[in-house]
Amino acid sequence: MEGNKLRFETEVIHGRYSPEQHQGSLVPPIYQTSTFTFDTAEQGERRFAGSETGFVYSRLGNPTVKMLEDRMAALENGEAALAFSSGMAAVSAVLVALTKTGDHILCSKGVNGCTFDLLKLFKEKYGIEHSFSPMNTVEEMKRDINSNTSCIYIETPINPTMMLVDLEMAAKVANEIGIPVVVDNTFCSPYLQTPLSFGCEIVIHSATKYICGHGDVIAGIAIGNMDFMKKIAQTVQKDIGGILSPLDAWLLVRGLKTLPIRMDRHCENANRLFLFLKNHPKIQTIYYPGDVHHPDYSIMKKQMKKPGGLISFSIKGTKETAQIFMNQLKLIKLAVSLGDPESLIQHPATMTHAVVPKEERVKMGIEDTLLRLSVGLEAWEDIQADLEQALDKI
Repeated sequence: MEGNKLRFETEVIHGRYSPEQHQGSLVPPIYQTSTFTFDTAEQGERRFAGSETGFVYSRLGNPTVKMLEDRMAALENGEAALAFSSGMAAVSAVLVALTKTGDHILCSKGVNGCTFDLLKLFKEKYGIEHSFSPMNTVEEMKRDINSNTSCIYIETPINPTMMLVDLEMAAKVANEIGIPVVVDNTFCSPYLQTPLSFGCEIVIHSATKYICGHGDVIAGIAIGNMDFMKKIAQTVQKDIGGILSPLDAWLLVRGLKTLPIRMDRHCENANRLFLFLKNHPKIQTIYYPGDVHHPDYSIMKKQMKKPGGLISFSIKGTKETAQIFMNQLKLIKLAVSLGDPESLIQHPATMTHAVVPKEERVKMGIEDTLLRLSVGLEAWEDIQADLEQALDKI
């Protein structure tokens, strides 16, 4: 322990749970219930009025879900967290809470394809504008912020180009004008990066990925200060209803217990595969934050514990060349998620970012020959051998 605070590796296993309060059960129970009973009618009135704490209805809160939320808040150094039925449910809830008609959202140069579509929907239906900024310097950020900018939305590393944004710089600029910074931290997990520590206000995860770690849950998490999380819980989450089920929350708590050792293995494997791919004659360009020649390498060293488990690279040739390569893979699976034990590869231009118009994709740096590899937990030698045999066939 460091003072009264558990170290990360201990917090993910023991944090926010006491077996003594649950009949001595070492493994947290699943409260698989839709509703909760009251001792008296007066107690029910107090709980609905908010003058007494306690559970009412699982759309409004559940003990298993709360345990996950409390643990994630602690891991991200936040005051409170909310769990959602998907990463996009978390993104949409946060952005709905932060915006109104006529507002503007400043985004990092690239975002997830579904986030791009959500921003488009905001613009078309509600008149909420957005724009993209490289966010390379303070001057650049100040130039791109409008008088009606209500928040700054950042992915770092950016999906799928692996470019980084200096979170401390972004938070400093935003705080000067009094707007919040929202960070999608999915690619890192709180083990590798904690945006709130750099002055950002809200962190979002597609918990489907590294938080779960086993490819069997769809979920999202948002973390921030207590007042903002309460605001979302009492409005957007309650009334739109994108809540997480108790069983899925339980699976995420289980997945969290092995997060540090999984992330270490993902990172170690990714680094070894980067060393193999970077000089391969059939690879045009490689994008990996751990590359000393990466333009944002200094940012990675500043705000990330390790470079992460994802590598993007472009194949020499055409889109068809890249697809032929993918079709030759045997061990590595063609799938669009990440953070699973299995190594996964996908073609962003026709898969995760297919909804983004080609002109916008090019601005984001998403070429037709670009591939994104989520490095799994297999023996790195076997992953490398699969990459090598597929490259030999193009």
